[in-house]
Amino acid sequence: MDEALKKKLRNDPTGLKTYEYIANNIGNIDDIMPELVENMIEVDRSGQFVVSTARYLNAIDREKYAASIDLLVKAAIVKDRERAYLPDLAASIWGADYKEHAQQLSETDDNFRRIYKRLYPVGI
Repeated sequence: MDEALKKKLRNDPTGLKTYEYIANNIGNIDDIMPELVENMIEVDRSGQFVVSTARYLNAIDREKYAASIDLLVKAAIVKDRERAYLPDLAASIWGADYKEHAQQLSETDDNFRRIYKRLYPVGI
């Protein structure tokens, strides 16, 4: 990522500029995606755009962006303390019927298990 872009996105107060940059340049930024994800995680305090970016990348190409999605989901778990964005993230990543498969998903996916425990603290 060139220095001018780094400077611009480091001053992103919410993550919106970084999200827009990713969305507007998808397919042309794969080589700098790790840096963009790192910036997103750093600047987004609430987790709103971290979640939006994870959902977007999942919709575009789940396999291709798997590493970035994983990092964004992990960050969302930490950042979304109010649980405002995690339900939409869970439905986008694991399907709208994720509750029906919660036991199986919890056994095979640590990110799912952590999100589910956060959303439903009583247990599965």
